[in-house]
Amino acid sequence: MTVGSTGTHVGRPEVLNGPFTTRQLLRLDEALRLADSSTGLTFSIYVGDLEEPVRAHAEKLHAQLADPPHSVLIALSPNQRLLEIVTGGEARRRLPDRAAKLAALSMAASFGGGDLAGGLVSGLAQLADHAGRH
Repeated sequence: MTVGSTGTHVGRPEVLNGPFTTRQLLRLDEALRLADSSTGLTFSIYVGDLEEPVRAHAEKLHAQLADPPHSVLIALSPNQRLLEIVTGGEARRRLPDRAAKLAALSMAASFGGGDLAGGLVSGLAQLADHAGRH
């Protein structure tokens, strides 16, 4: 399942019986909208299995976004217990690897406690805060 910043849920029918409740999807959508509007970057979330090599698969998904240079993708595979954050060239200028790693650690702590949506929402907020205003 991919949750886009446009408020749409792109993907297959498993969105209807995926890992998130309607309320959680609304929280994620709002967090994406706030991150986008406050930074001028485009944030997206992918939740699903990642093919090996995982980083290459996450980068391939990122490349398929509408504006990869200004985009940030959080790719999460709960079944594989994997998380990747991919930033485009312009986004990386404002979100260095260190900031992404700190957000990933925070998200992983929430995920470990079983809170996928809360972890993603707080991770988005951290990334947006670090990227700053556009």
